[in-house]
Amino acid sequence: MGGLSIWHWLIVLVIVMLIFGTKKLRNIGADLGGAVRGFKEGMREGTAERPAEAPPQVTGKTVEGEVREKTETKA
Repeated sequence: MGGLSIWHWLIVLVIVMLIFGTKKLRNIGADLGGAVRGFKEGMREGTAERPAEAPPQVTGKTVEGEVREKTETKA
C-alpha cells in the first residue's frame, strides 16, 4: 500500500475544481500570492529601515498624580 500516484492527485484536483469552480480557485491563488509578496516586501523594508544605532532613551520624566473617586450626585 504505497503513496498516492499521479492519477489519484488528478482525480482529487478534478473533484476540487468541480466543488469550488476554477474562478474561485484562481482568486484564492491570487490572494495567497499577493499576501506572500506583501510579507516579503515588509520583511525587506523592516531590515532596510533598521537604524545603525538605537535611539537614546528618554529618562527622568516621571508624572506623579493622585487618584480620586468620582462621586455621583443625584439632583
